Amino acid sequence: MTYADFFYDMKGRFMGADVSDIKEHLAFEFDIEDEEAGGAFYVEVKDGVLSVEPYEYYDRDARFICTPEVLMKIAQGEMDPVWAFTTQKLKVEGNLDKALRLKEIIEAKQREMKKAAKKK
Repeated sequence: MTYADFFYDMKGRFMGADVSDIKEHLAFEFDIEDEEAGGAFYVEVKDGVLSVEPYEYYDRDARFICTPEVLMKIAQGEMDPVWAFTTQKLKVEGNLDKALRLKEIIEAKQREMKKAAKKK
């Protein structure tokens, strides 16, 4: 899997999450450690709107460093990000309080997916 493939897969997993109740500004950079799929991208919540872009974000609140496999499991809800951090599968730099908000974004996306599945 190339970085572009991985990025667009992750973007699809994050986009559509209802973050309208998050009023504060959150900016997370993800540094993916992998020879083929490695690279950086960011997730930003601003004014209740979520953006995912394939760039580094220097004015970030937190930086997450992990392998593509770990981030995929976190994004799919198969791995708790707090557990991943505690077991050192996920490294976090920056504001840990804001970094914990990542879990809210993932849970919001999972709720949206469940709601969509029930409508079908």
